[in-house]
Amino acid sequence: MKLKNLSDKKIIVSAGGTIEMLDPVRFMTNRSSGKMGVSIADAAYKAGLNTLLIAGNVDKNLLSGKKYEIIKVLSTRDMLDAVKNQLCDNALLIMAAAPADYSFKEISSVKIKKKSDELNITLVKNPDILMESSKIKQNMNFNNLILAGFAAETNDLEKYAIGKLKEKNLDLICANDVSTSESGFESDYNKITIYFKNGLKKELNMALKKDIAKFILKNIDTYLGEIDEK
Repeated sequence: MKLKNLSDKKIIVSAGGTIEMLDPVRFMTNRSSGKMGVSIADAAYKAGLNTLLIAGNVDKNLLSGKKYEIIKVLSTRDMLDAVKNQLCDNALLIMAAAPADYSFKEISSVKIKKKSDELNITLVKNPDILMESSKIKQNMNFNNLILAGFAAETNDLEKYAIGKLKEKNLDLICANDVSTSESGFESDYNKITIYFKNGLKKELNMALKKDIAKFILKNIDTYLGEIDEK
């Protein structure tokens, strides 16, 4: 797979869910396996691109034997810090991870004991990594930085995906329906629709995630070629 418009870019891919600790033994996370993000990183590396994977809660077997750089993180804030440290003007950030939207307001340093029938816990909103990346792009004048998001939805896929694309000022967003067991979280398969900020829409029905990864990279490469010509 030749990707001439991506050949000089630093490819930063995030994968997996993040973990928010409640106490030393309990935590909150989600069903993201990291398979999609790892597949994208694999495809980018095989295409000869400078590839970096920022991995959250991803099975170690999925990461074993990789020849590209991997940064392991735990929480959403950890992932944000890792992304911020790697962003540069000539990068492509593909946020395939599913960072936790909320974290615990208070983290106990010792295991919380079972004392009553109810346990009241307060959650606080985590920073949005793509939103923060978009701010960095603007503030640092990273005009060549390409931001690609993912929208995993259970309903109104197009509405929510396009809303996130505009709200976060992204170049593109990859939307996938996770309401069925056949695709999305934990599955080796996915079906995806890519929405670009120039109005272009590309769709691929059910396919292996490794083929979805190639589809995403090829379409980003084509998109970059088109905007360079304008």
